[in-house]
Amino acid sequence: MFVKVCGLGTTDDIDVAVEAGADAVGLVISRTSVRGLERGRAVRLAAHVPLAVLSVLVVNDTPAAEAARIAGELGFGALQLHGAAYREEDFAAAARVFPQLWRATSLNDRPDTRVGAYGEEVLLLDSPDAGSGKPWDLSLLETGRPEGKWLLAGGLAPENVGEAIGRARPWGVDVSSGVESSRGVKDHQRIRAFVAAAKQAASLEA
Repeated sequence: MFVKVCGLGTTDDIDVAVEAGADAVGLVISRTSVRGLERGRAVRLAAHVPLAVLSVLVVNDTPAAEAARIAGELGFGALQLHGAAYREEDFAAAARVFPQLWRATSLNDRPDTRVGAYGEEVLLLDSPDAGSGKPWDLSLLETGRPEGKWLLAGGLAPENVGEAIGRARPWGVDVSSGVESSRGVKDHQRIRAFVAAAKQAASLEA
């Protein structure tokens, strides 16, 4: 089970996620997100991520080609274009600069749920209210579960990730608000608990 811990804001956050066994960490650059980092801080945090762990730049309001340039300049391993505002042509523009792309969307946007439909390597299905911590109706996946490398996100937490994995059977899971003590502040014990719960659930499913 691939586990990404997103919205990290300090080097300690990164260290805890890595030590817990996370496969990827997400850093957000955004004008609208409480987890958004200014560029200098993003540079320092990206450089702190070990090579064995995938660093993902997450954007929701940056033009795709510009975000791709930033991802390359800062040394990220992948770029996550988050939200329905990013169209197929945006992914094409980004791919000309930085080809390691993830696509994050919600089923409420009626997206193409084929992994790679926009040229992305990984598809992430999130809550309609991204970053809110609100769970969404996983029964919607019963008639449209993606195949391949896709991550389940939205409303996941240490207490429910095991059940969610059992129902949705994703390739991976992504968490942000579900491992916070307050909005935008990561709780290190909850990060450890989430990664452990996700990995344990995956081993039971195998």
